[in-house]
Formats: sequence, C-alpha cells, structure tokens
Amino acid sequence: MAYIEEEDRLIFTNLGSFIPNSVKNVLMNDAPTEHYRNRFLATAMVELGMVDTIGSGIRRMFNKQRERLFPMPDYDFSDNRVKVTIVGKVVDIDYAMLLSKDRSLTLLEIEMLSRLLMHRPLSDDEISYLRKRKLVEGRKSSLYIAKNVAKATGQKAEYTRNKGFDDNYYKDLILKALDQHVTMSRPDIDNLLMTKLPEALTDKQKVSKIGNLLTALRMANKIVFGEKKLWRRK
Repeated sequence: MAYIEEEDRLIFTNLGSFIPNSVKNVLMNDAPTEHYRNRFLATAMVELGMVDTIGSGIRRMFNKQRERLFPMPDYDFSDNRVKVTIVGKVVDIDYAMLLSKDRSLTLLEIEMLSRLLMHRPLSDDEISYLRKRKLVEGRKSSLYIAKNVAKATGQKAEYTRNKGFDDNYYKDLILKALDQHVTMSRPDIDNLLMTKLPEALTDKQKVSKIGNLLTALRMANKIVFGEKKLWRRK
C-alpha cells in the first residue's frame, strides 16, 4: 500500500484487483462490499472523513466529493493495481455549478462527467449514454456540456463558445470583410475567424473548417480565388 499527499490531492495505490469488480457496480448498487484487501486504506478513509465508518461504502466517498463540488474519485486499474486519486479542490467552475444546480444527476452520470472533466477515457457506450441523456454534445474527441444542461446551470456563454454559430454567420463575416477590404489572403481570413470558431475544435480542425467555408462560398459563386488572394464576386 502506498500513500502520496500532494497540495491539492491524495493518491492511494495498492497491488491487486478491485474487489467490487468495477466502479460502475459500486455506484449502481447500494450494498456495501463484504471484503477489504487493505485494512489501512479503509481506516485512512475514515480518518480523512471520506467515510463515516469502515463498511459505509465507496458510494459515500463519491457523495462527499459531490457535496464539496469536487471531481469524483478517479480510479486507475492498470498494471494489476488499484490507484485512487482524490482531488481536494474545485478544478472547473462549470462542473461545480452543474453539481450544485442539477440534483437529478445520478452518481454514475456525475462520475462519467468527472472523467470527461479530468480528460480520462470514456467508452463508446458511456458516450452514447450521455448523449441520450442530452448531457454532452460534440465529437468524441471534443465533448462538451450540452445546451439543455448549460441553460439549467448558467453556462450559456460556455456552451456557445464550444458549439459556435451557424455556418451562415461565418460566411457573412467573410463577405463583409471582403466588402471592407476588397481582397484578403487566406491568413487574413484565418485571423478573422480562428477566435470565433468553437473552442471545442483544435487549431487544425479550425483551419479545415475555414477551408470548407471558403469552398462553399466559391461553389456558390460568392467569392473568387486567385494569386493567393480572394475577393467577392460582384
């Protein structure tokens, strides 16, 4: 058993498998585990106030983190060991607002959203579940809080930054800029749009998005390309 105390988190590691089989099993079933591989770990949780008594269950530890608006305990089962990281601070204000305002979320849903927050992997089934519950939107590689959740938790601005605007908005910006400057280069267009495109996109994805917008405008006979410049078709 190893125990590391950092400024904002506690890390416990122990060789062997996770006795309840999976965190999902623990969060979905309220029955306490009947066995303890490491008595020291169980005792430490009591002393830290994460559980009231030995045997009160891992669920209480999750509920304590929820009450504090902290990320859920993070479990890593690789290399035939159990590693538990408990963060002791608010690391994302939007996530904290979600916990404080939407009490209908289950512990399992919060655990999945917490992993998303901590950049930990989610399975395809878990992503599909969160989508069906309308808790997340976006591509698999860049998920973000869904619009209905954003409205309920005061995250409308964050949602818009992630989701972006309709393509016609960006096309209109390009055309208005060309009306003002007559001709523009591709770097000029990139500078115009990069900060306005969804924050959920990478820089590479933003550049590709701009290229698609320009191609759509050219196909619609709205702009003309030539000599590393583009201008509006009259």
